[in-house]
Amino acid sequence: MSVELSIKVRNELIRNNMKHGELAKLLGISGPYLSDILNGKRTGPKAQEHIKRIRKILNIRGE
Repeated sequence: MSVELSIKVRNELIRNNMKHGELAKLLGISGPYLSDILNGKRTGPKAQEHIKRIRKILNIRGE
């Protein structure tokens, strides 16, 4: 995940008064795995699918 997108995700979590763990639960993944995706440590096809869902949940438009 790009640094810019990671910042947008964190900003939207704050704006929506949502916690990191809540987003992970909505995605059906663990908090540490979500953190790895946000920090660019997971970039495979599955992580890309999660990024698409994160964008949809937080209403973040394309990059």
